[in-house]
Amino acid sequence: MKTVELRKKNKEELENMLLKQRNDLRVIRFGGATHPNKNVKETNAIKKDIARILTILKEK
Repeated sequence: MKTVELRKKNKEELENMLLKQRNDLRVIRFGGATHPNKNVKETNAIKKDIARILTILKEK
């Protein structure tokens, strides 16, 4: 998600997005133990989204 789009959201929306992203990352990590992940770049993209959301939350 773009940073510009994230800045338009309020704090509650960002916190909900953060929880969803962290849950998605957890599913990918632990699902990889049983089913190998075919899209490795997805994990990196989710980590970057989490970092963007945390940065904007700290700014607010």
